[in-house]
Amino acid sequence: MVAGIAGMLSTNVKAQSADSVWSLQRCIDYALGQNIDIRKSILLNHSDQVNLRQAKADRFPSLSASVNQNFSWNRSLSSDLKYGSYSGASGSNYGFNSSVQLYGGFKNWYNIRQSELSYEAGQNDVEAIKESVSLSVLDAYLQILYANEQVNNSEKQIEATTDQLRLADERYKLGAIARSDYLQVKSELSSEKLTLANAQSLLTINKVTLMQLMELPVTPSFDIEYPELSDITLLMTVPSVDSVYQQALTIRPEIKSAELNRQAADLGVNIAKSGYQPELSLNGSLSTDYTSASPLTYDYQVRNKISPFVGLSLSIPLYANRQIRSGVELAEINSRTALLNETDAKNQLRKEIEQASTDILTAQKRYEASLEQYNSSEEAYNVAVQKYDQGLISSVDFLVQKTSYISAESELLQSKYNLVFSYKILDFYMGHPLTLNNVY
Repeated sequence: MVAGIAGMLSTNVKAQSADSVWSLQRCIDYALGQNIDIRKSILLNHSDQVNLRQAKADRFPSLSASVNQNFSWNRSLSSDLKYGSYSGASGSNYGFNSSVQLYGGFKNWYNIRQSELSYEAGQNDVEAIKESVSLSVLDAYLQILYANEQVNNSEKQIEATTDQLRLADERYKLGAIARSDYLQVKSELSSEKLTLANAQSLLTINKVTLMQLMELPVTPSFDIEYPELSDITLLMTVPSVDSVYQQALTIRPEIKSAELNRQAADLGVNIAKSGYQPELSLNGSLSTDYTSASPLTYDYQVRNKISPFVGLSLSIPLYANRQIRSGVELAEINSRTALLNETDAKNQLRKEIEQASTDILTAQKRYEASLEQYNSSEEAYNVAVQKYDQGLISSVDFLVQKTSYISAESELLQSKYNLVFSYKILDFYMGHPLTLNNVY
C-alpha cells in the first residue's frame, strides 16, 4: 500500500510547480474552508441566529386575515303547516385578527437574551473547532518537514557511503583490505538505501495525511514550503503556568462558550419562573359579512356591517398539574449542570497548559542533550572519516562510528521538531498565530 502511494506521489523535496506549493497558512485556510465539522458547526450557529430573530419577533403583534364562504339550504313552512321545496342562501365573512402580549413575567425579554447568549456561544464553538483543526494541520505540516529532513539526511549518507564503497573497492583490489571489510561497506550502503526508502515512504504518508486532513483530494503535485527551522533558541524563558492560564481564560473560545452557556442556563430558570406570572394580552379584530338572504346589496352589506373589537385578556395560573414547578426544577438542574461544565472546561484548560509547559521543559532538555550528543558524534565521525581515508582504521570500526553519528542525527532531528511543536502548543493557548515565522 505504501509503495503504491509512494509511486503516485513525488518525494522530491523541492516544489514541482508554483501552483503546487502550499504554505502553512494556505493549508490552514483551505482546511478551515473544507472541514465538515466546521461547516456543520456554522450551520448550527445559523440555527441559533434564526432562533434569536424569532425571539425578537415575538415581541410584536401578530396579525392574521380570514375569509369564510358558506352555503346553506332550508325548507320553509307554509301557513297550512306543510314544508315547501328547498331554498338556498350563501354568506361570506371577512376579518382581521391581532394580538400582542403586554405582560408575561418578562418571558419575551428573557427569551431574547437567552437566544443572544446561545448565538454567541455557538460562534465561539465554531472558533474552537477552527483552532483545533488549525493545530492538527500544523502538526501534520511539521511531520512533513521532519520526514523531509530525514530524506535529505539519508541521501547525504548514501552519497558519502557510495564514495566510501568506491574507496573500499580500490583498496580491496590492491589487497589493502580484506573482502569482509569491503562487504561491510557494501552492506552499509544497502542498509542506508533501505533507510532512504522508508524515509521517502514516511514523507509520502505524511503528505497524504495532511491532504486528507485538509479534505483535499490526494494529488501527486502536492508539496509544501520548507522553511528553515535550524535556529532554535533554547534559552527561552517559559511563562509561568498561572500567567498563561489567566491569559487563556480571557481568549480561549471554549471557555467563552462555557461561560455563555452557563449564563443562558441561568436565564432558563427565569423563563421557567415566569410561568407563575399572570399573562396580559391585548386582542383586536375587525370583521364584516354578507348573506344572500338579505335584500341588501353585497357592497352595502360589506361596508355597513363592519364590526371592530378590542379587548384585554388576563390569564392567571392557578394550578397546572405541577408543570410550571417541574419546569423550574429542571431549569435549575440545567443551570447547575452548565456551571459544572464551565468549571470542567476551565480545569481542563489548566491541565492542558500545565502539560504543555512541562512538555516544553522536557523537550528543551532533550534537545540540548541530543544536540550535545550530535556535536560529539559529528566530531568523532569526521575524525573517523579522515582515519578511514588514510587506511588507519578498519571498515568495521568506521561503520560503528558512522552508525553512532546517524543515530545521533536522527535523535536531534526528532527532538528539534518535538520542541518546535511544543512551542507552538504554548502559542496556541496564549492566542498567538500558528505560524512558523516566529519559532523561538
